[in-house]
Amino acid sequence: MTANSSHQLWIYDTTLRDGTQREGLSVSIEDKLRIARRLDKLGIPFIEGGWPGANPKDVQFFWHLQEEPLQQAEIVAFCYTRRPHKTAADDPMLQPILAAGTRWVTIVGKSWDLHVTEGLRTTLTENLAMIQDTIEYLRSQGRRVIYDAEHWFDGYKQNPDYALQTLQTAISAGAEWIALCDTNGGTLPHEMTQIVTDVVKSIPGETQLGIHTHNDSDTAVANALAAVMAGVKMVQGTINGYGERCGNANLCSLIPNLQLKLGYKCIEDSQLSELAQTSRFVSEVVNLAPDEHAAFVGRSAFAHKGGLHVSAVERNPLTYEHIQPEQVGNSRRIVISEQSGISNVLAKARTFGIELDKNNPATGQILQRLKALESEGYQFEAAEASFELLMREALGRRQSFFEIKGFQVHCDLVEGKEATNALATIKVAVKNKDILEAADGNGPVAALDAALRKALRNFYPHIAEFELTDYKVRILNGHTGTAAKTRVLVESRNSYQRWTTVGVSTNILEASYQAVVEGLEYGLLLHSQAQAALSTSSGN
Repeated sequence: MTANSSHQLWIYDTTLRDGTQREGLSVSIEDKLRIARRLDKLGIPFIEGGWPGANPKDVQFFWHLQEEPLQQAEIVAFCYTRRPHKTAADDPMLQPILAAGTRWVTIVGKSWDLHVTEGLRTTLTENLAMIQDTIEYLRSQGRRVIYDAEHWFDGYKQNPDYALQTLQTAISAGAEWIALCDTNGGTLPHEMTQIVTDVVKSIPGETQLGIHTHNDSDTAVANALAAVMAGVKMVQGTINGYGERCGNANLCSLIPNLQLKLGYKCIEDSQLSELAQTSRFVSEVVNLAPDEHAAFVGRSAFAHKGGLHVSAVERNPLTYEHIQPEQVGNSRRIVISEQSGISNVLAKARTFGIELDKNNPATGQILQRLKALESEGYQFEAAEASFELLMREALGRRQSFFEIKGFQVHCDLVEGKEATNALATIKVAVKNKDILEAADGNGPVAALDAALRKALRNFYPHIAEFELTDYKVRILNGHTGTAAKTRVLVESRNSYQRWTTVGVSTNILEASYQAVVEGLEYGLLLHSQAQAALSTSSGN
């Protein structure tokens, strides 16, 4: 098939069903509804909502969507074929499917004779009857049916004649879509192309084919692309590739590859530009850390670190970027590290709103300071707020909001008992006044943070908006034992932005102190800049 923009592909998202089978992933009804509405906004035409009747959560999910339907997407209920030696009309498993009130239902049936005889413990003939009876019954109840041929590729390799019979049975019973499932994820792209081509030749020409791939061989996306090029029109997958074992085909990679590289129509271009935000939104809702190195949507997908790369991409982005980041809602990032060159420093300065000339002596000083600190264990590519403060200091533009005169942290430890709260005492100079404050906390870092905030809050009330959201510790040279150097990364945020700061020391409290103090300082800098911008805007 020749790929061009006239070819429409139908994206089928199963994040809310197959995706939730990922180990460690759990969602509430409200979580599912939020994700469904976000996918609807993204333009996904089919959203599989779950298995009504399998658990109360999914039943309520479909009830909610009956009361407040999605804007454009078809919400799909999922279920297996009826049980052996029953009739579909008498199988109670199918009644919640009808009660869900969806126009479309996805029915899963067995394609692999091994699963029929060993899993269902029935005959090959009865399995065909189960497929036919279930689909015909749902059709008689006014439902449109997508048939998922489970373990299709393994079944076809084992017994191609029988596997094809299952498809033909589903088609004759009234299924409008046939999705070929690589359930075990063991198929490779060259096999995918050949088998899908065989299926296209073996079934009626008006039948619409789909593909459902798993990532156990790390080829789920490649397999789905191969299947599309061989003739399928529906692609099933999940946001961020979530799913059981190694996951499902990642729609965040598939959609841009299909639309931008192969010329297929999946969603509107304006919706495609929401892809990175959707990826991060879903990861936040399911409480999993985003994959910063994910293709297309990861924070590092268009990050440039090497000096030669940066200078080249500054001249022409095509040198090291395969698409424009904005097409998928992402952005270019210039990463600062010991591998950086002058180009990195200049580019990074621009992102901070700082105009810096390569001939400025401060530019070379910044680069040398960067390399010296990174050799000591600092990591500025993960702590850009600290690097901006370093840069401003070198240029004489670092604002002095406060000065730490000293601090002490005390913890009481009693053998056999849990540690009591830590107590921190801190002395700070603010606007020519010395402030001494103490505060306790759930550990020494929390106590230090609380004491510092307490000392500053009368001078900077907005500091209450700053929140310490993440605290990471890494031992840099563990072979030195308790004398090892420690790197601490602290992530903070206000109501509209996140930033990360870094501290390094052989004393973990000293490293934490550095990162916490710079985190508060950077938050105050952001507030100061926002107030200045507001004042300028009001003046205009």
